Amino acid sequence: MEVAIILIFVLGYLAITLEHSLHLDKTVPALIMAAVCWALLAAFGLTVYTIDDGLYPIFEEIMHKGVEDVHAAKLLAIEESLLHHLGKTAEILFFLIGAMTIVEIIDLHRGFEIIKRFIKTKNKRKLLWIVGILAFFLSAIIDNLTATIVLITILRKIIPEREERLWYAGLIVIAANAGGAWSPIGDVTTTMLWIAKKVSVAKLVEYLVLPALLCFAAPFAIASFLPAFRGEVSTQNYEEKEIYKSSATMLYLGLAMIVFVPIFKSITHLPPYVGMMLSLGVVWLVAEYIKPLENYDYETKAKFSVHKALARIEISSILFFLGILLAVAALESLGLLFNFANWLDVTIPNQDIVVLLLGIGSAIIDNVPLVAASIGMFNEPMDAELWHFIAYAAGTGGSLLIIGSAAGVAAMGMERIDFFWYLKNISWLAFVGFIIGAILIMVFKTIGLYEPSEEELHAFLQLQNTSPIK
Repeated sequence: MEVAIILIFVLGYLAITLEHSLHLDKTVPALIMAAVCWALLAAFGLTVYTIDDGLYPIFEEIMHKGVEDVHAAKLLAIEESLLHHLGKTAEILFFLIGAMTIVEIIDLHRGFEIIKRFIKTKNKRKLLWIVGILAFFLSAIIDNLTATIVLITILRKIIPEREERLWYAGLIVIAANAGGAWSPIGDVTTTMLWIAKKVSVAKLVEYLVLPALLCFAAPFAIASFLPAFRGEVSTQNYEEKEIYKSSATMLYLGLAMIVFVPIFKSITHLPPYVGMMLSLGVVWLVAEYIKPLENYDYETKAKFSVHKALARIEISSILFFLGILLAVAALESLGLLFNFANWLDVTIPNQDIVVLLLGIGSAIIDNVPLVAASIGMFNEPMDAELWHFIAYAAGTGGSLLIIGSAAGVAAMGMERIDFFWYLKNISWLAFVGFIIGAILIMVFKTIGLYEPSEEELHAFLQLQNTSPIK
């Protein structure tokens, strides 16, 4: 039956990667795959495991507590394992819902119009670096997907010619993915690693900001000398939208409250989603009472209602993450990921090569399940070099193909970027940046920058001993 579950996962995953060819939203196979995998687990009473110096059957611990029937104990173990993984998944989903809502509230008040006003140059090379730097830092705050959408929207106001704009859009994908890799709120995969207590905010920034910066800067430096970025943009068409009285307030407040989340976690040691809920509550409170316009009546207030921002959230993306994470959790509960990790150790003893392959693979396969699988495969201490390398590789490796990241898919949809055009013109630039950043990480590893202190190792062991499921 384990083979059947693996087959269901492979078929579901294939449907996800071929969503454009099948004209089927990837959320559909993700949800079906998760439900069927867990249904087969329960229907056949399969043994589920947790990692405790190897694989440990959960049902044996339940039998030690007084449940004598083996089948009943296995069903209780499956339920306990499902609730455990659902709790971990819910932490990620509620965090994302909070962040996405804050971004939509900012957009509702036209806060991003403030950013648009900063871009005035006609020089193509200067414009490239301006949008690249904005993408790199903005994605670290509001995530790479949102940053890509915002900046391509800005580019449409500045460069009306689509053929010229494609080059900028392709390089924005590289910069946004690089910027998201060094921030716990910049990419779904780094958020997953942060919430799973595999990386800390301070170490993530310390270890990855320079490799990510190189990953962004190297392709942009090379691109600066390409013919596409010589001269000036053909025309500038500033059809600027009106900036409301509330635009600046909501922009700065929203960004500040998102940045506040890691600070809240470091102070309270509560899960990140709690801080995000607090941040959302504060932004929502201000949005309820702030007056964007002079003539602000009941009908105008409805236009700026936070409920409109909530309606604009991509619930399909949230449900996709729910499905894919629970499907991966089913494989983890069966011990398949742990066994696969042991096989990798034997087949490819060099972990750096494994992580590089994971990064390259994320350009073909969605990086969310790859990172979810890696969390279940490895049992390294918090802030070990492996986790930071995974965060970098999965985050930036998606830039190698236009379909390899959420930012790339968004750019592809907005500008109708052809897969092979990107492969020919942008992929090689993305690969140069990816490899240069990876080399720097391996240099850091060689000089011992990633070696955890005794205090960090002790904290990790304490965390393992207090885990809800051992």
